Amino acid sequence: MKDKPGTNDFASCPRPITGHDTIQLSHGSGGKLTNQLVSRLFVEAFDNPILNRQDDQAVFELAGSKLAFSTDSYVVDPIFFPGGDIGDLAVNGTINDIAMSGARPVYLSAGFIIEEGLSIDELTRVVLSMQRAAEEAQVKIVTGDTKVVNRGKGDKLFINTSGVGIIEHDYNIAADNLQPGDRLILSGTIADHGMAILSKREGLAFDSPIESDTAALNSLVAEILNAGGAGVHAMRDPTRGGVAASLNEWAESSSVGIKITQERIAVRPAVAGACELLGLDPLYVANEGKLIVSVAKEVAENVLAAMKAHAHGEDAAVFGEVVTDKSGMVSMRTLIGGWRIVDMPVGEQLPRIC
Repeated sequence: MKDKPGTNDFASCPRPITGHDTIQLSHGSGGKLTNQLVSRLFVEAFDNPILNRQDDQAVFELAGSKLAFSTDSYVVDPIFFPGGDIGDLAVNGTINDIAMSGARPVYLSAGFIIEEGLSIDELTRVVLSMQRAAEEAQVKIVTGDTKVVNRGKGDKLFINTSGVGIIEHDYNIAADNLQPGDRLILSGTIADHGMAILSKREGLAFDSPIESDTAALNSLVAEILNAGGAGVHAMRDPTRGGVAASLNEWAESSSVGIKITQERIAVRPAVAGACELLGLDPLYVANEGKLIVSVAKEVAENVLAAMKAHAHGEDAAVFGEVVTDKSGMVSMRTLIGGWRIVDMPVGEQLPRIC
């Protein structure tokens, strides 16, 4: 007997080839296992041209307008951390995902999964943080949902935010649009967010406080577009998996090689010390208020100047370039002058950081 239209038995369903029969924390790391899970299960199951691009947002036309749509869920532990909390993180994170397509974010939704026993004071603090973040970014939270789960079943609070933005230009900004000769610009220091979460979680203290860099980057993106125009080829906020994961995704999607220079990548001394103490590579640690942009060589200086003039880009630097050789590979010139491969992260360094 044939299956009914639209149904499949288990054997015919797409299966992720991950080497595991159950979900591991590493499947949420933003690295190789995440890529396998997404591309070999979700993308195959929901197959369509918009999803298949596998950018951080969907870009499509609707009623004559070009829109960007994105969704993200936040399970960070702890929910309050130096420099922010789960509330502003949820707002800023979705705004940034929309903005990386070159869109102007306008509306957000907010879904709350609340564990029984969370104090009203804590929930209020989170909601007011979201309110402030949305107002600062000039977006509106226009719809939402609330669910409460039994005590011990939700770990205080999970938040999902979705957002819509308007694309008001014809530039092609996507992970598969890097061009040989492009310059790569990083907006500032890396690994701040991940190390702020870890230091709070583990009760670590350092001479200089480590704070999350969580911030909405839509106004910075607007300045980048004004300066670079069609020469802006790709943008990404390097969250889970850090800069390393984002660059590897770009190299694979665009079938190009990427070369970066370690001395051009800024890491705050306290963050560098914490990473060294814990055996972590800053390139693989999450950021929540930084972006990388690939731009044509001809507009690189203009874009860099525009970024440095913005509050969220004061420490911006050109740190790499796109090359034709070693397609799909990211390599880095180290501080001692040698070269090493910067591979896609495999395991989960820091679970539940966003």
